[in-house]
Amino acid sequence: MNPSFILWLAASMAIFLSAATASRYYVASNNILVLIVSLGLYCVGNLMMVRLMREGGLGLAISASAIAQLLLVNLIAFAMFGERLTTAQMAGVALGVVSMALMLLPLSGKA
Repeated sequence: MNPSFILWLAASMAIFLSAATASRYYVASNNILVLIVSLGLYCVGNLMMVRLMREGGLGLAISASAIAQLLLVNLIAFAMFGERLTTAQMAGVALGVVSMALMLLPLSGKA
């Protein structure tokens, strides 16, 4: 992965995490403006994903995004909203991390 891909991935993750956090606030507050902001952020994040798919391929871009969101959204849910994962759910997150590591190991693979 080149530095441009990593930078765009980090930026899109920030957008998606902001959108997910806004969605959670909407659930708690029922404020329609928060929902509109959340939907706008999701649209921007998905547009950024198009560039990531162009640079890294569909499989790598979507997988990297999904695993990063899996980890970071769970951290936000734990830290900000006091949510907890069950043991089976934590095992699922760990398997996601292992799967991403395995996807990134064979750097010579082409789609």
